[in-house]
Amino acid sequence: MGRTSLLNWLFFPVLVAVVFLWLGLDKPFKITGMFLASGLAIGSLYALGGIGMVVLFRASGVLNFSAGAAGAAGAMTSWQLVEWGVPAPAAWLACIAVALILTLAYGRIIAPMLAWRETVVKAVATLGFALIILGLVSWIWIDDPRSLTLPTDSASVTLMGLKVTGTRLLAFAATLLIALGIWLFLGRTQVGLQMRAVANDRDLSALLGIPILKVETIAWGIAGLLAGFTGLMFANLIRLEPVIITFMVIPSIAAALAGRLENLALVLIGGLSMGVIESLLTLSPTLKGARPIAPFVLAALVLLWYQRGARLTFGGRD
Repeated sequence: MGRTSLLNWLFFPVLVAVVFLWLGLDKPFKITGMFLASGLAIGSLYALGGIGMVVLFRASGVLNFSAGAAGAAGAMTSWQLVEWGVPAPAAWLACIAVALILTLAYGRIIAPMLAWRETVVKAVATLGFALIILGLVSWIWIDDPRSLTLPTDSASVTLMGLKVTGTRLLAFAATLLIALGIWLFLGRTQVGLQMRAVANDRDLSALLGIPILKVETIAWGIAGLLAGFTGLMFANLIRLEPVIITFMVIPSIAAALAGRLENLALVLIGGLSMGVIESLLTLSPTLKGARPIAPFVLAALVLLWYQRGARLTFGGRD
């Protein structure tokens, strides 16, 4: 690993350490630890959403803004099924299934028609799809206080004197395992190799006989599964509200940008760091109001750091 790469990897840990010492040094560990655990759980979901975007972007060139809306539709469906008396496990699976169906429907019907358009056009199209989903969800379910509980909410473990709920541990552990699984999938399987080939040059990959539609469908499927899982976790850990869950895609995009839309490990570290720093800002009466913009400020700082002396391109053909 070269000096530049090492500095890039150290950027986030150093930033988290500085913020932790700045805002939490004079406070008991029980308080700072609580915000640290909460930040890691939320940051895990930012990272997971970012990983889904990177996988899809690398295979199809689409920056998917509709992942949050698909997850919100799934979470609301899950809540509704529980209200109707459907067993909770079936309702949780329904959440993932709804997000998967919506994402695959876009990937198979609309995305191929835009395959040869510019990256920005494809991204804006997914934003339009997200607004359509959000409109339908808001029309079906009026704005009302709701909650989605998981059995892991009542379970907890004590780590370093801190009580951490099972749901937060689940979100963190699942993100690590999923990130590892996708990294192995992209690096060790034929489909992963084809995805990387399509990402590098779609035209040449088609000429070489790579099944473009099949590869892109798999990428959309992975993105849909991750959208469903993150939607379920967001609904439990933050709030079961369609607008809130839909726009949780924003910090996920920031995490994806932190990994420059290609490096899964940096997306993971970036997402976790953003969640922790955002949570630690709550400790400051002055800065806690800046929490919603914190992921993007961090992403901007990271991009400026990475770009020093180089030109960053967005679509690869700019």
